[in-house]
Amino acid sequence: MSSIQVAKALNNNVIIAHHPEHGEVVVIGKGIGFNRKTGDALPLEAVEKMFILTSRYEQEQYKQLVPHVDEQLIEIIGEIVTYISRKTQTELNEHIHIALTDHLAFAIKRAEQDLAFHNPFLYETKEIYPVEYELAEYAIRLIHQNLGVDLGEDEIGFVALHINSAMTNRHISEVRGHTQLIADLVDVVESELKFTILRNTLDYSRLLTHLRFAIERIRRGEQVGEVEKLDGLLKQEYPVLYGVAEKLTLMMEQRLNQPVYRAEVSYLTMHLHRVAPPHIK
Repeated sequence: MSSIQVAKALNNNVIIAHHPEHGEVVVIGKGIGFNRKTGDALPLEAVEKMFILTSRYEQEQYKQLVPHVDEQLIEIIGEIVTYISRKTQTELNEHIHIALTDHLAFAIKRAEQDLAFHNPFLYETKEIYPVEYELAEYAIRLIHQNLGVDLGEDEIGFVALHINSAMTNRHISEVRGHTQLIADLVDVVESELKFTILRNTLDYSRLLTHLRFAIERIRRGEQVGEVEKLDGLLKQEYPVLYGVAEKLTLMMEQRLNQPVYRAEVSYLTMHLHRVAPPHIK
């Protein structure tokens, strides 16, 4: 069978159709829904972009969302998703179509009403997810070029988290939660050691990266190599930094609800030694 059957045209550019192998699918293409009626056959070669929403809840969400969204934005989001998938060579979670459509439509509405929305984790997002941030820059630039709406740098950070969510198959709330946790861990370091870490330094960037991968290791239950001799030495040589590292690992354990292996304290102490002023040990 070389065709799909139209179930419902959501607008001129989006239809819901029945696929012979995949069941209900969403088809996106310029003018694909124009004059289409339920039951019409559509040749597969006429399909530009197609994605499958396996969850019945997500299908209903998307059906309710699309009629209220600018058709040009739907088309742009299709381009963005295709670009991300091609650039990263990653099969993205299909939920990105709903998440980005919903998020960007609301962001554009806010921008048109001149309602600014501050992103408190912009710097951390840029440092922790550089690939996703670069892809988000492309997305925001494409919207500006096509719709004449400049969503600004804060939105780049928000979109980057949605991209990471789609790439890692994690819910956006979990991705945001981890970004919030990293920012909170940095706040604890600055509060405990009574100094402000310079944000534009390589050592700060390394600390953020270490915290990100530590969180991912803990989430997956991965164990880093035990370093008993080093652990004893660090505890003796850098008691203050070691104490802060212990506090950070306890915080991660509580927030992630996962056990943290002891070796994480040693590795964190070494990273803290890099960013802390020389007099703090």
